[in-house]
Amino acid sequence: MNKKILATAIIISNLFSGFLLAQDSTKPLTISGSVDAYYRVGVGASGSGNLNNFTSFTNSNNTFQLGMASIKAQYATGKGGVVVDLGFGKRAEEFSYADEGTLQAVKQAYFYYAPSDKVKFTFGKFGTHVGYELLDPQLNKNYSMSYMFTNGPFSHTGIKADFTLGGGSGLMIGVANPIDVTAPSNGSDPKTLIAQYSKVGDKYSVFLNYAGYFGGKMYNPSASSLNQIGLTAAATLSDKFSLGYDGTVQFVKDINYQNTGKSKSKSWWGSALYANLTASEQFGLTLRAEYFGDQKYGIKVGSDVFAATLSANCKVGGFMLIPEIRLDNAKDKIFSKNGAGDPSKTAFSAILAAVYSF
Repeated sequence: MNKKILATAIIISNLFSGFLLAQDSTKPLTISGSVDAYYRVGVGASGSGNLNNFTSFTNSNNTFQLGMASIKAQYATGKGGVVVDLGFGKRAEEFSYADEGTLQAVKQAYFYYAPSDKVKFTFGKFGTHVGYELLDPQLNKNYSMSYMFTNGPFSHTGIKADFTLGGGSGLMIGVANPIDVTAPSNGSDPKTLIAQYSKVGDKYSVFLNYAGYFGGKMYNPSASSLNQIGLTAAATLSDKFSLGYDGTVQFVKDINYQNTGKSKSKSWWGSALYANLTASEQFGLTLRAEYFGDQKYGIKVGSDVFAATLSANCKVGGFMLIPEIRLDNAKDKIFSKNGAGDPSKTAFSAILAAVYSF
């Protein structure tokens, strides 16, 4: 028994020592990660599937939920490197909805090579460039997600090239599998073209994004083409106040609209403004105001919606507490006013989330 305890102690000691070495900035390997959990209460929601929620990652009511446990390893040496980013939990599963088995745990896994300081090639699975919000909760100021994030691309698996153009400008272009699909079962599926133009200054950044394909069929069973264009921007107005913007539109040509054999073009669009107040290193407030137009597409929402979300960020070291209130108001009665399912145009919810990152 003593020998087993001693052996276990030695293994733990070696692992811990390796972890400390990985955190040393002089070493080529770095480890980071996070764990998040939340409690959501939605007015009119119930535990029978009516959650009064059409966005990602917060599909629960009146229960404590684990969001995601995440671990990320980065190895960089010379002109190349490898990134392996794994996630476990509901958040990771929803993010990798198009994958099965162990692939669902792979948020990102790619290697890169930079032959010069102006060109970098990346090959593997990586988070999408489209949109303002990100998968990892500690990288956002709101905990609940926008409609645009929920309905836009999550990830791409393929190859891309980043070019530094000078003057703060950059260009990315690449080709990938069908949107959000890591390992397609059908090699004849059309490939996705991805592209981005960026301009970054001292107090501002602007990104023009594209993702789409032509010909064939993709995750949308009868879509012969899909094109999404987006613009994200951020500006620092003072040491305490900044603004962010996200706007996007997606066009789809459905060659068998509602199984009628007829072709129809559909679209959805969205626009959101993020107002960020940083009172101190320990406390900040963010108001997200989003308008999402889905009446011409009907992907999942089926209505035009205005959503206002106010979140506080309370930080102590690697710990962040996020109390949040959210009001969604739709043009049509897509929500419920009570657990019985009586229709309503309005939904109110409150979230208390906690995130620890290292």
